[in-house]
Amino acid sequence: MQTVSAPTLSLSQIVTPIGPMLGGAIDEGICLLEFQDRQVVNDVAQSLSNQFTEQTSERAYQHLAQLEQELHEYFKRTRKEFSVPLVPTGTGFQKTVWSALQSIPYGSTRTYLQQAKLIHHPDALRAVAAANGANHIAILIPCHRVVSSNGELTGYAGGLWRKRWLLDWEQANQRLF
Repeated sequence: MQTVSAPTLSLSQIVTPIGPMLGGAIDEGICLLEFQDRQVVNDVAQSLSNQFTEQTSERAYQHLAQLEQELHEYFKRTRKEFSVPLVPTGTGFQKTVWSALQSIPYGSTRTYLQQAKLIHHPDALRAVAAANGANHIAILIPCHRVVSSNGELTGYAGGLWRKRWLLDWEQANQRLF
């Protein structure tokens, strides 16, 4: 008798106006939301799958369904905050940076320096930028809302055109809320 183990990470493709994304969930929540045209997306999904040892259940699929619904509402201009549970994986420093990212209001931006000061590491600009780049839960952990000190767009793993699109989208829709 051959046994087949259940996956440790449930995956789903989500269609968005700025390209297809790959969502990943475990029973505790969403741990992946990346643009599928990123070259590293499959490596990230495999790495996450290797990190989790518990087999997923129906709860993981429920999180993915909630993620898809909330993204749909975001792109339909009826949602600006997400409530699906998140399970970011990273170092303690990265998680601190990502938590600070989630405090940036919809339609607003913050500089890397402001981010560094907010987490009490004003000299850690490069580390903050690197942590932003290591974020694998795009849009929900809004690293697209961070800009350089001169207001220029820099460093978005999904591509600068998507960063511009998301910022313009949020700023244009901010008054609807």
